[in-house]
Amino acid sequence: MAKTHRAPRARLLQMTAAASALALAAACAPSGLKQDKGSPWAPGEDHRQQAEDGLVVGHRLMAAGEHELALEAFTRAALDHGLTAEVLSGMGSAKLGLRRLGQAEELLRRAVDADPAWPEPMNNLGVALMERGKTAEAVQVLQRAYALDNGESDAIRDNLRLALAKLENPAHSEPQQEDYKLVRQGGGSYLIRQAP
Repeated sequence: MAKTHRAPRARLLQMTAAASALALAAACAPSGLKQDKGSPWAPGEDHRQQAEDGLVVGHRLMAAGEHELALEAFTRAALDHGLTAEVLSGMGSAKLGLRRLGQAEELLRRAVDADPAWPEPMNNLGVALMERGKTAEAVQVLQRAYALDNGESDAIRDNLRLALAKLENPAHSEPQQEDYKLVRQGGGSYLIRQAP
């Protein structure tokens, strides 16, 4: 009687071991396990693909207004590229979008120091300075950015106009709904709105 109970159990163990070995062999095969198109399960990770550059991802997320995710992408980019002017500018711009003004100013100053001839981080530094109430310094920084850009960027020109208006009219310095424009390499821009 004891023999009859063991036989089905042994058979079950053999079948389970065979199924496990088959799954392991399929997973180790060069093509791996394929997913059916109609499968409700998420596909596995494809390690053969090259990861997207963190700078590209960060700029896309900034354009979408996802500043926290953009900051993470720029931080990952720092691992690949180092703390270049572009990485520092991206991180500072993301911090500005998150209203972390002191941190944004520090990162953007470092970006300007790393590449003093690049107008985009200089513009973004000017925006950070305006947001912090340092209007006179913001005007100087934005004038340098405008001169370096040869007046070609509408965003830098608009930010300079806002800064000059605030400097000429101190009553205009009170918190209002201003739309500042951050710019990035390649001519794209991000719109930063003051928090309500």
